[in-house]
Amino acid sequence: MRTLQRVVAACFAVVAVGCGMESSEPEAPSLRTQVAEVVSPNGRNLNGRNLNGRNLNNSELGGMLVSVAYAGAHSAFGRPLSNVHLEGSAFAGLDGSTPVSGLGFTGARFVGKMGDGSTLHLRVDDITQGSGADSDLWSYQVSYQGSDGSWRSVCQDSNGAPVSAIAVAGRWNYLQGVAGGGDKIEDATAFTFACEGAAIAKCMHFGYKPWATAANGESLAGHHQACTRMVRADFCGDGNSHTTDGQWVNLYDGVGVQTDTESWSVEAEWNETGARCFTSETRAHVPVTCQGVSPIPDCGSTSHFQSGTRLISESPYGASGL
Repeated sequence: MRTLQRVVAACFAVVAVGCGMESSEPEAPSLRTQVAEVVSPNGRNLNGRNLNGRNLNNSELGGMLVSVAYAGAHSAFGRPLSNVHLEGSAFAGLDGSTPVSGLGFTGARFVGKMGDGSTLHLRVDDITQGSGADSDLWSYQVSYQGSDGSWRSVCQDSNGAPVSAIAVAGRWNYLQGVAGGGDKIEDATAFTFACEGAAIAKCMHFGYKPWATAANGESLAGHHQACTRMVRADFCGDGNSHTTDGQWVNLYDGVGVQTDTESWSVEAEWNETGARCFTSETRAHVPVTCQGVSPIPDCGSTSHFQSGTRLISESPYGASGL
């Protein structure tokens, strides 16, 4: 069992990823108003309600970057790149007849698509490969070109400072409160720059890399999508979050990626479409009602991992009265 990773003062100014000191005591109430995001390998994890980072939502853009096209990519030298695709989270393609991959995409240009259908010029400014168990997680510093010609970071923390992104195949439906909201769309023509600290990237750090497989050979793509629902407390599977930043949650699965390290109250069971069932002990702290959802009985039974449940979440709020 791995102990809780805490966020210390030095981390408050940025989106924290596994920084802090170890502690065996939960301090959710004191942290809840001070920090929105943290990633720890197991056990207690702070969650945030954003599906994919901060909106590109200012007077100039007026919308969200919803996807990025493989087609139309160019090298740092302005040459067109062909056959561009992702191998895990690393880019690969051809510069003429020359293969290019990994760090070779530094300076590459892409075309992003906004929610209103308009396009945006993007540039990869820096690339870093992860290490150890996360050597397949490549981080990208990505900027967009404003109407004045200047370049600004696509992903930002709560203070507006640049943060990196992980490239992941496919795109998401960012609508909230409607059928299909929060769905992942398997689109072979597009990918997503998932901003660090928000649900899509966070779930990859939890170990649910959609291109990877569990020890039993099962694809983790379904677990990753279920995790994006769980992190945002999207109980109804309509893209609507029922939590606030800084709420504690414990999660575990039936494939050995995350194990149960807490004796908290069962909150919910999750699959790709939302919660299969949930209890009154949720991060919403108010009753949640989902129209058209028929919850399965005996919510929280680990036997349900054999019948469609991807993840089970637990909340400390009922167990400890937080």
